[in-house]
Amino acid sequence: QVQLVESGGGLVQPGGSLRLSCVASGTIPGIRVMGWYRQAPGKERELVATITGSSDRTFADSVKGRFTISRDKLWKTVNLQMNSLNIEDTAVYYCLIRNPWGDYWGKGTQVTVSA
Repeated sequence: QVQLVESGGGLVQPGGSLRLSCVASGTIPGIRVMGWYRQAPGKERELVATITGSSDRTFADSVKGRFTISRDKLWKTVNLQMNSLNIEDTAVYYCLIRNPWGDYWGKGTQVTVSA
């Protein structure tokens, strides 16, 4: 059974940095996209960043220039480097792996930005 396990969340002050990692156990065939979404209290889940097999990257406008996304060549790990964090980045961050047959999600990791 495939599991996605996120790590790296926590409490950070505004202006600080965090690095999230997601490791996939098991084999997921035909991966097309790996990425991160987030959900803040009272809000819908939203895209943060994705990366494809050709390393094309997509970022939410709100994180452009502050966040970077990377993955390993084996499609086992996807990382999200988050810099210059602000209070609006507070959310549960979810890892996503997508293939032609559906989406796989992690259980999420909490990121809290607070002074």
